[in-house]
Formats: sequence, structure tokens, C-alpha cells
Amino acid sequence: MSCIFFDFFGTLVNYSPSRTEQGFHESHALLRKLGVEIGYAEFLNEWSIESTRFDEMTRVNNREFSMEDVTAAFLGRLLKGDPGSDTVARFVDVYLVEWNRGVTYRPDVPGIIETLAERFRLAVVTNTHKADLVPRHLAAMGISGLFETVVTSLEVGWRKPHPAIFAEALRQMRTDGADVLFVGDDYTADYLGSVAAGIKVFLIDPGRRFTIPEEHRLESLGQVLVKLPPLR
Repeated sequence: MSCIFFDFFGTLVNYSPSRTEQGFHESHALLRKLGVEIGYAEFLNEWSIESTRFDEMTRVNNREFSMEDVTAAFLGRLLKGDPGSDTVARFVDVYLVEWNRGVTYRPDVPGIIETLAERFRLAVVTNTHKADLVPRHLAAMGISGLFETVVTSLEVGWRKPHPAIFAEALRQMRTDGADVLFVGDDYTADYLGSVAAGIKVFLIDPGRRFTIPEEHRLESLGQVLVKLPPLR
């Protein structure tokens, strides 16, 4: 084994998937400036309805959608017309600044990744609705240069556990599944997706929520350093 693939959200960073708790007052203010007379609570509800609609479509076929896709549909419905690409991009930018407040960095992650990079080729394979979001976080964490590539569901068009995103990661890293370990925290996307792709996987599952072999379970990301085979 010479390569390790990492999930990002929930594995390398803590994050909140909530669409309310981060606080989205600037996004609401922008919506009001666009002429939509809507209260804050109603705005959050309408955004959740639109996002959930896209989520449900994705759950059926694992096709990825972009922040621009859901925003265009959301604004188009409230504005009763095409919002235009500039307006969509403006809203996405403001919204993501607020959503990113729910992303926090783990202080031990840079050291873990630096240690692993001494022995293995590393990549990130992640589901995301915005292609540049994860690379920006990796750069802010000071570890972007330790990964050979970042493969996103948006760029591939398919999200984990679809086999296409794993195949693209293997292609970009010029290797096959037998040479790779995947580390993630999501049972369906990361664990089942990796197993189906013929990739060995460690699942971060300290609460033992899932029935998997103990040798595949991690109490924390740092435990990967203990479970990996020693240098020969």
C-alpha cells in the first residue's frame, strides 16, 4: 500500500451540516436587497426546502449538484424569474462565508498528515457542492501541499458512494484499489463506497454505530498512525 485517500468533511475538519445554526443574516439581507420581502425565519425555511429537494434527487442517483444549481432554483422561485448568473454568484459567495463558520480545524490534523506524507502519497476524495471550497480549507490549514490531488464530486459529477468518483481518484493517482487505503467517517459514502471499489477502508466510528470488522474501525483520525503496518 502506497496511497491514502481521505474524506474531508467530518474526517479532516469538524463541520456543521446545519442550514440554520451558523447564522445567515447577511444572506438574508442580500435577499431583501434583491427585492424579496421575506422574514429571516421564512428565508431559512425556504432555503431548507429547496436544498432538501436537491438532496433528495441526489440520494436517488448520486448525481452531484452545485451551489449555483440550488441557488438559481431558490432565487428563481422567490424572484419569479431568472436571477442571472451574477446574482447567483453573489448570493453563493455570501452564503458560503456564513456556512463556513461551522467548519472548524482540528489542531492535531496537520501533524498527522505530515507524518503520513513521509510514507504515503495522499489525496482527498470528497463530496462537495463547490469545487474550490475544500482546496481553500486545506490551504488555510497549511497542508494543501501534502496532497497530490483533491478529487471532488462536483468536478466528477458523481458523489460518493458512486464508483465513478473512486475510479477518478485512482486514475489521477495512477494506481489501483489494492494499493490504496481510504479513511473516512461516513458509513455509506466512505465505507461502502470504498469496499465496492475494492479499496481497503478505515471508518472513524468511535461510537460503534456500525457493524464492521474491528480492524476497519478507528476511534479517531490519529489512530490511523497506530493501525498502519510498520515500516519494513
